[in-house]
Amino acid sequence: MSRVAGDAGAVPEPPPLRRNRDFMLLWSGSAVAIIGSTASTVAYPLLILAVTGSPSAAGLVGFVVLLPALLFQLPAGVLVDSWNRKRVMMWCDGLRAAGAASVVLALLAGQLRLAHVMVVGFVEGTLTVLNGLASTAAVPNVVHRSQLSAALAGNEARGRAATMIGTPLGGVLFGLGRAVPFVLETVAYLVSLATLLGIRKDFQAGRPGEPARAEAGAAADSRRTRVLRQAGRMAEGLTWLWRRPLLRTTALLVAGSNLLFRALFLVMIVLLAEEGARPAAIGLLIGVAGGCGMLGSLVAGWFGRTLRMNALVIGANWVWALLMCVLAFGGGLWPAAIAYTAMWFVGPIWNVAVGSYQLAVTPDELRGRVLSASSLLANGALPLGALIGGLLLDGLGVRAAVAVLAGWMVLMALAATLARPVRRATMTVITDLPGPVPAEIPAASKTPPPSDAPTPSAPASAAAVDPR
Repeated sequence: MSRVAGDAGAVPEPPPLRRNRDFMLLWSGSAVAIIGSTASTVAYPLLILAVTGSPSAAGLVGFVVLLPALLFQLPAGVLVDSWNRKRVMMWCDGLRAAGAASVVLALLAGQLRLAHVMVVGFVEGTLTVLNGLASTAAVPNVVHRSQLSAALAGNEARGRAATMIGTPLGGVLFGLGRAVPFVLETVAYLVSLATLLGIRKDFQAGRPGEPARAEAGAAADSRRTRVLRQAGRMAEGLTWLWRRPLLRTTALLVAGSNLLFRALFLVMIVLLAEEGARPAAIGLLIGVAGGCGMLGSLVAGWFGRTLRMNALVIGANWVWALLMCVLAFGGGLWPAAIAYTAMWFVGPIWNVAVGSYQLAVTPDELRGRVLSASSLLANGALPLGALIGGLLLDGLGVRAAVAVLAGWMVLMALAATLARPVRRATMTVITDLPGPVPAEIPAASKTPPPSDAPTPSAPASAAAVDPR
């Protein structure tokens, strides 16, 4: 009888992720959307070059598309925490589909202009920021807590596989017709929208009484008061992140490496071209690099269970520094190609471990704002990196530019090694995940959180994931 009672009180094991209907719908819909978006990312510069004949115009479009990552991370985080996350993602997919369709119609009518592409790119980039934050913040509410790391690893594999497929596909479809990649992008966003319609679970935890309070406050307060309140809510996520040394340090490390990798993307294209690689071979290399990143995502869980956080963070930065030195001083096409491809393998290992820790310790009602704050630091460096890459190429040439970037990565690795919060992060991330900390921002009258000792009593979330 006691055994029966014990069995009745046992907590049932959650079903595997592949049998989690809502997660698989979210996962597959996002995969299709990423393939369409990646294909158009390759097609946009080809289209601008074909229409205007200006490489600088193609670079300007790339900068405009990335600019929302710098401008709108914090406001997007407030919206993700305030609005229904599922509806946010549905609106984002619908509006992105409309933007891509407008490019298709303009091409078919022979009326496409640079300004049109820039507006669509900027709006799509803004919606992508919002969609990405909502999607990431929703994951802990769609899967069981014990499966969070596996779910993030699956998302990493999805992104890498989609990049591997979408990159060469964009070039092939553009060869069939200028409008074809954007037709694919339109359909992909509509498929993603359809999968969201089929998901039953809520994308955020219930917050009793909050809608009524928000409605009453909106009716009573002046517009200025509401603006100040929203600004305060934006600052909450950044304050929560900044007061935790490990979170702050890893976010800054990601920002520094993202700046390098965005500059390196342009530098690599020029370097490979100078070494005699044809455009088709360059596109194939990026696709292979995406495949290498997918392999990294498959072993990311093992690394997260095996390595301590300090070894993982410091080791990843030194591996990148070593590979950058191979790129700079190895000589020849093959060393450069192999080193660049290997760098993609390391990214998912960092992303899964650091991202799992961040999501686990961040309260649900702050997840969107904390994600937006860390993404502001991490992804805000991307447009700056694109500009820096062009300036280095114009001012120094390709070989000197690679050497400068290698030196920068060595400095980043030294910073990671010397950072006290990183050295003190001795937990094994995936097996020692703590619970969320209280949502309140520590006030001056309260006891501040202890430095950043990574224990359940004083958790410190990790930095935003590094999109490679």
